[in-house]
Amino acid sequence: MSEGKAKEMGGHVEDDGGLPIVAAARNAVRVSFEFFPPKTEKMAESLWEAVKRLEPLAPSFVSVTYGAGGSTRERTHETVVRIARETAMKPAAHLTCVAATQGEIDAVARAYWQAGIRHVVALRGDPPDGQSDYVPHPGGYAYASDLVAGLKRLADFEISVAAYPEGHPQSPSLAADIDNLKRKIDAGATRAISQYFFGADVFRRFRDRVAAAGIVIPVVPGILPVTNFGQVVKFSAACGATVPGWMHRAFDGLDDDPDTRRLVAATLAYEQVQALEADGIRDFHFYTLNRADLTFAICHLLGVRPAK
Repeated sequence: MSEGKAKEMGGHVEDDGGLPIVAAARNAVRVSFEFFPPKTEKMAESLWEAVKRLEPLAPSFVSVTYGAGGSTRERTHETVVRIARETAMKPAAHLTCVAATQGEIDAVARAYWQAGIRHVVALRGDPPDGQSDYVPHPGGYAYASDLVAGLKRLADFEISVAAYPEGHPQSPSLAADIDNLKRKIDAGATRAISQYFFGADVFRRFRDRVAAAGIVIPVVPGILPVTNFGQVVKFSAACGATVPGWMHRAFDGLDDDPDTRRLVAATLAYEQVQALEADGIRDFHFYTLNRADLTFAICHLLGVRPAK
């Protein structure tokens, strides 16, 4: 019941301290969002609906991904530039080392700078379709740390890099993975964004390892609200993210019940964010999959809402 309706009915409104689920709304949380470039006109419409729906939340930035093997280079550029031109949001362009020489990547980076894009998410990148192993391109940047250093030589970009709470699937150990993150920071990265994970303890353990290594730049947890549980299970097996048993139980029997699935997805993602927010974390990066509904609902509970 609204406050106005309560007063109309002769009642009164008291501050009961707030429900636990919205307790975090009293704290200052900052969010950022990730989108991917559309492949079709219909997907472009869906993307832009999500962009406009989330724009009033005033995110710190929004990022646009880069397909495997550089397959979406032009679409990524078009999407980033359009967001910069037609919204108030600050876009960050993903850029990878795959399938391009240093000169070609430098040209893309210069084009972004000339278009007013000052933030790049620098990644090694996945192998092109049909290839299982990553092989540096002849004459290209071999790894993300090399790409970061190259971008810094070109211009004073703000650079975000990837971090892996459970380790990169191709890394020989968690310690080696942390060492690789340090190399990217030493090359000039200013922020790390984590791979998605499930359960706050996964990120807590990673944060402890990062702190023990002397890493002081912000490491932002990446949050994935799960809409298609089967797809997430398959993708997680490839990227090294653990899908715990409690998530299997939570989504069991919901394959043909999308409405309940969305409610469960929003609840689980919010609980994860709330637990980390209670630890003092204030920045969260949402993998939207070009859908706004779940991310918007979670942000609302966190107190991230359109300005009145």
